[in-house]
Amino acid sequence: MKRYKQASEIKVGVVGYGGAFNMGKHHLNEMKQAGMTPVAVTELDPERLKVATTDFPGIETYSSLGEMLKKSDVNLITIITPHNSHAPLALQALKAGRHVVCEKPLAITTAECDAMIAAAKKSGVIISTYHNRHWDGWIMQALKHQKEGLFGDIVRIEAHMGGYGKPGDWWRTSREISGGVLYDWGCHLLEYCLQLIPSDLVEVAGFAKTGYWAPQTKWKADTIEDEGFAVARFKSGQWVTLSITNIDANPKRGMLEVTGTKGSYIMDWGHNELIVKAGNATTVTRFPNPQAEGWRLYQNIADHLTKGEKLVITGEWARRPIHIIDLAVQSAKKGTTLKAKYH
Repeated sequence: MKRYKQASEIKVGVVGYGGAFNMGKHHLNEMKQAGMTPVAVTELDPERLKVATTDFPGIETYSSLGEMLKKSDVNLITIITPHNSHAPLALQALKAGRHVVCEKPLAITTAECDAMIAAAKKSGVIISTYHNRHWDGWIMQALKHQKEGLFGDIVRIEAHMGGYGKPGDWWRTSREISGGVLYDWGCHLLEYCLQLIPSDLVEVAGFAKTGYWAPQTKWKADTIEDEGFAVARFKSGQWVTLSITNIDANPKRGMLEVTGTKGSYIMDWGHNELIVKAGNATTVTRFPNPQAEGWRLYQNIADHLTKGEKLVITGEWARRPIHIIDLAVQSAKKGTTLKAKYH
């Protein structure tokens, strides 16, 4: 793999400059903060290309990835497009010898992830995913407390997100485009769990409820599941449950609850909470969470490409939550537990 003498030599571009969350600008600014040089934007909407030239005067603009690859000397490309387009766009860029970062999820299927990892290895470039939440305050706090033994040995982790309400009418509510209800926040929640449980995955069982909200949405038959649920069992004997729902009138507190041998540990937005039972007494301790450090993702990539530092979010790492979700979706359709295909 080519090493660069300094981060400024890494010329970066994005595919997708849509208005939602203004992610194109966000990614280019984070790469710039890490010392890399923004040079190109690809976007189908001409109006959004105009916005890009206002945000980054002099930046190259293209209407297709193929045009960018042909005319630009960009070294690293971040793909910020709907989920089902990640794999074909990434493969196109990887085969052209460009480093690639995909917005999460890396892809929809395990097979797509494997193809992307293989293409990156063949071209001698990196494939990574924008798992900036790897450095969220709540997971960094949880890992610190795990190391200190505050909640003992982990028995299981329950991950959950959602409430009660009709999904909005946009591409994230289309199963064909987004992959399904588990792929958005579920990908983040599983990535947290995998940091806490590093053991190999053994098998996954998936369950799904569909059809309640579909008649009321734009996507109808293709609308995401009303609820998706997965159980992942690991070689260590520990297990993780994941629930993403639009039909829960009594949603659970926090996003992750770790059941440990010494107490329960709840990860929440502003603070984490340790609950310990001793006899008839229950002690609850709150820990304000440190600030997120998502900027470390692109800094790590820059340091990897210039100094050879270990890449944190590798393609193999990003594959792990996708494999769990992919197996859960297949399991829900087949009505049976499915064995993991390595990792």
